[in-house]
Amino acid sequence: MTAPIAFWLAGREATGEETFDVTNSWDGRLVGTVSVPTEAQVEEAVAAAHAVREEFAATPAHVRTAALDHVAKRLTERTEEIAQLISAENGKPIKWARGEVGRAVSVFRWAAEEARRFNAGEAQRLDTDAGGTGRLALTRRVPRGTVLGIAPFNFPLNLSAHKVAPAIAVGAPIILKPAPATPISSLVLGEILAETDLPAGSWSVLPVPNDRMPALVKDERLPVISFTGSGPVGWSILDSVPRKHVTLELGGNGAAVVLADWSSEADLDWAAQRVATFSNYQGGQSCISVQRVIADASLYERLLPKVVAAVEAQVTGDPSDASTDVGPLVSEDAAKRVESWVDEAVAAGATLLTGGKRDGATYAPTVLADVPAGVTIACEEVFGPVLTISKAEGETAAFAAVNDSPYGLQAGVFTHDLQTAFRAHRALEVGGVVIGDVPSYRADQMPYGGAKQSGVGREGVRYAMDDYTYERVLVLTGLDL
Repeated sequence: MTAPIAFWLAGREATGEETFDVTNSWDGRLVGTVSVPTEAQVEEAVAAAHAVREEFAATPAHVRTAALDHVAKRLTERTEEIAQLISAENGKPIKWARGEVGRAVSVFRWAAEEARRFNAGEAQRLDTDAGGTGRLALTRRVPRGTVLGIAPFNFPLNLSAHKVAPAIAVGAPIILKPAPATPISSLVLGEILAETDLPAGSWSVLPVPNDRMPALVKDERLPVISFTGSGPVGWSILDSVPRKHVTLELGGNGAAVVLADWSSEADLDWAAQRVATFSNYQGGQSCISVQRVIADASLYERLLPKVVAAVEAQVTGDPSDASTDVGPLVSEDAAKRVESWVDEAVAAGATLLTGGKRDGATYAPTVLADVPAGVTIACEEVFGPVLTISKAEGETAAFAAVNDSPYGLQAGVFTHDLQTAFRAHRALEVGGVVIGDVPSYRADQMPYGGAKQSGVGREGVRYAMDDYTYERVLVLTGLDL
């Protein structure tokens, strides 16, 4: 019998008394058996992080940057191995898994660069008023304390990186809690972190079961929580700890708007291809995947068949095959939920243009038109390979349709007009507007997050570093300025 995969407790390998299996949603095979920390081991990790917080905050920048650079280097060297692991535990096609490793490398590289520049301080002379004569203020940022990072299943490595790398960069201890469906990628990240010279206790990777998380969330020694995942869970966390600093990235209902000036055949072909790819990449299990296409009425009839054809060209199959575009969802239950939402929409009068079939954990890339307002798939995040398409009479109506959603993460607007781009940026109630493309673009250094029910706060390396810290002012007196 193979030994269970260990977790990382205050920087060292450990095993608990219980285990759980991680299986491949494509073929059901066992990917690995993971050890679960006991309550005493979780307490040990929290206590160690709390005890080391002052030492870690005082760590020289070169120590933290060396660790971050090392992680980036080792992830690069182990790209194929880790990509295969992500694909196996997540069901993500291997080409997208390789891309995820590359993005995680970028996150750690950016964190290393930011750590070199971070906290130089801002000086302000205070003698602008007579009472401030001879005084100078120096403002620097200091860690709020230990971070509890809770990562989701859909990007098990990269979104763990977005929790861990900024924490190391600012010298804040972190306890990373990976998703139960996909913990092994995070545990490999722990394996690489263990090769660095970071202080013992400054990081842990603990695959704690979800039902044991409330006590950890409420622990006062963990003043910062960074959560990426479902809305109901995220908001319940915020409600349970109103005095903590909580960042929530909760997903969206991504819209791509195709406006009247995007009208050539080449334009429409490009839009259709981008929409088809990014409504289905990661099996649609991305917070910024395309779920809604809102096309100007003047080009709707020309765009619609192009979108359907591009979606039907997506290759569904074994995620380990390099030619596969769309693999299974993370579980059969997830696919059944998507199936029920599509069936509800069709029963209510939506037109099924392609797809609409489930095979185990795999759901066929699907396009729906004429979707009635009020059905679940029109209002909520489907998190599956399903696309709805509708028409709008002009720009104003299209932008209003985007905003007619409880979510506001990102939106894509296909237009060539610069003035329209700025109007979109002003009008759309989202965290990011992508011009000339789908909403599914994210650069890991930019601020990333949403409005309304899409969450609070921002990810992105430097912006997470700001979230993990607060300003502390030093006033110097008696200076000859």
